[in-house]
Amino acid sequence: MRDSILSVERISVSFGVGNASMRALSNVSVSFPAGSLTLIMGPSGSGKTTLLSVLGCLLTPDDGSVFVNGRDVTAATEEERNSIRREELGFVFQAFRLFESLTAFENVAISSEIAGQRGKQSHAKVERCLKVLGMANKKHLKPAELSGGEKQRVAIARALMRDPKILLADEPTASLDSKTGELIAGILRDIAQEQGRTVVVVSHDARLRAFANQVLSLRDGKVESN
Repeated sequence: MRDSILSVERISVSFGVGNASMRALSNVSVSFPAGSLTLIMGPSGSGKTTLLSVLGCLLTPDDGSVFVNGRDVTAATEEERNSIRREELGFVFQAFRLFESLTAFENVAISSEIAGQRGKQSHAKVERCLKVLGMANKKHLKPAELSGGEKQRVAIARALMRDPKILLADEPTASLDSKTGELIAGILRDIAQEQGRTVVVVSHDARLRAFANQVLSLRDGKVESN
């Protein structure tokens, strides 16, 4: 399992102490292959967001191991975890998290600018990312001038700017209509299959099953099926 680009082995996570303690994940083991889209589903409180936080190196499990590119990151320092998030992981959120005062181009470019990368090469990469997502002709528009699906495509382009091997998406279609949601799901699937990335999507939307290579169902912090 640890040979996969992303995997967890026997991880458990609890919140609270004593009688108020709650087990969010219990002995979960799963691998996420490269070139595939894994859909994580389950009712509210099943542990989906907790698992995504563990995969994104935002939360350290109480027990078990998390492997990114074959490396056990549970023992990594906070500085090392920050580096892994910057270099190995891309994040896409339900709320887009775009800067309203910036254009689509600038919202994508800011990812590399924060990393200290500027100039013609960086701008060319922004152009390529927007083109792949079908947003090249709207690069000068600000978020208020874009539809929900267009905003999400800009957010995905921004996540791809640092060329992460792993893309984690938290309810990326929740605020979109059915047709647009399916469009975004198809884009995420194509990113996995055509670019060889590992894509993990948390969603309540059962229609996304049709786009997934692997479906992981959680209930009460445990893997129900996969």
